[in-house]
Amino acid sequence: MTSVPRLVFSAPSSGHGTNALSVGLLAALADRGLDVAGFKVGPDHVDAAYLGLAAGRPGRTLDPRLTGGDRLGPLFAYGAQGAALALVQGTMGLYDSVAGRPEAESTAAVATALRSPVVLVIDVAAMGQSVAALVHGFRSYDEQLWLGGVILTQVASGRHEAMLREALDDVGMPVYGALRRHELPPVLPARRHGVVPVLGRDAEASRAVRRLGEAVAGTVDLERLLGLARSAPALSVPAWSPVSDAPVSDAPVVALAGGPGGSYSLPETAELLRAAGAQVVTVDPLRDEALPPGTRALVVGGALPESYARDLSANRRLCIAVAELARTGRPVIAEGTGLLWLARELDGLPMCGVLDAIGASRDGLVVGYREATALSDSAVARTGATVVGYKQHGAVLTPRAGQRAAWGWEGGTPEGFVWRGVHASQLGLHWAAYPEIATRLVTAAALPSPVEGVAAPA
Repeated sequence: MTSVPRLVFSAPSSGHGTNALSVGLLAALADRGLDVAGFKVGPDHVDAAYLGLAAGRPGRTLDPRLTGGDRLGPLFAYGAQGAALALVQGTMGLYDSVAGRPEAESTAAVATALRSPVVLVIDVAAMGQSVAALVHGFRSYDEQLWLGGVILTQVASGRHEAMLREALDDVGMPVYGALRRHELPPVLPARRHGVVPVLGRDAEASRAVRRLGEAVAGTVDLERLLGLARSAPALSVPAWSPVSDAPVSDAPVVALAGGPGGSYSLPETAELLRAAGAQVVTVDPLRDEALPPGTRALVVGGALPESYARDLSANRRLCIAVAELARTGRPVIAEGTGLLWLARELDGLPMCGVLDAIGASRDGLVVGYREATALSDSAVARTGATVVGYKQHGAVLTPRAGQRAAWGWEGGTPEGFVWRGVHASQLGLHWAAYPEIATRLVTAAALPSPVEGVAAPA
């Protein structure tokens, strides 16, 4: 059971300022000395990373599709332990779902499952009294939803604010803040940088979070928001635990791609690996020229941005070290851009050369969930195992799959590569839904090297 005070921030649609407000609120409360926790609905690594930077603890994702709805409460309770406030940032509009399953996968569904009040963030730049009708509609649409109030952004003037507050008062909707057009500056680093500014502890990212915290502290009624959060009832769910039933005893070193501020994997990945008996050590693929001493396995998570291909290619010493690790049969799990990094080249730039494939960027993104079946035995899964994963990439590989493909799904051709100990795919998984991956990986890492004296592939 958890009684952590909590709020869900959402909006009528994307673009209302929910991310900036969420980051700013966590930063403002953390600056006051409160222990806070941040969560992002859906598979968005970037928003979760900035929430974590603002909170001072790992930002986590809550994705009903990737983990199953029954794990939402336990994962939330685990990530929110000890917090004076847990803030959940929604995705898209309050009732929207990428997969067309709003009753189970929307922000509204997550808020209902967590028994959390919702604060609706509304861009009112082109809106007057109609804001009341909009809010009334959102409140009435789902009787199970607890719409606790609103925060207004892009307010034009004092007169505009008074008009909006009067209209909302008529429908009994509390207003927790009203921000003028200049008071929520677009200061976060460009999304093309992904999570790199956070993982690298860049000064620009820290300054941006601090500025958002100052903006929110000066315009939002923090005490009233905390009061709303504290009114959330206790959640009668056990906290999730990464504890393994049979951890490996000799603590093999597993290198996790990332930086000083965290990894390109979800936080639960490192926690599961440690619980399975691994000694988890971070390796920065953009800066480190060698794998950590004694590395016996490597994990490259799906948050590594494609936009850093030139930096990955330039780090030749690490590319050679990764190729040698794979050549000897050690476990290497690569998701997303990690697959491209293991290829021979990407857009003409040499990569690690582990996989006999060539990557090329193209216009547009491939985005969406996949219900996949494992087509080969690997450190990730046995043949025939089924998973739900998420893809978001611009670059593609030729060929799409090796002689031993990683995954197949209905309506698509086989995808990914399984070679010796390597499992590489652009499909990203949430390991909390499949904790056996960590056990399989650490068990394989603890074994003697299966291959010696064999040349790496061209």
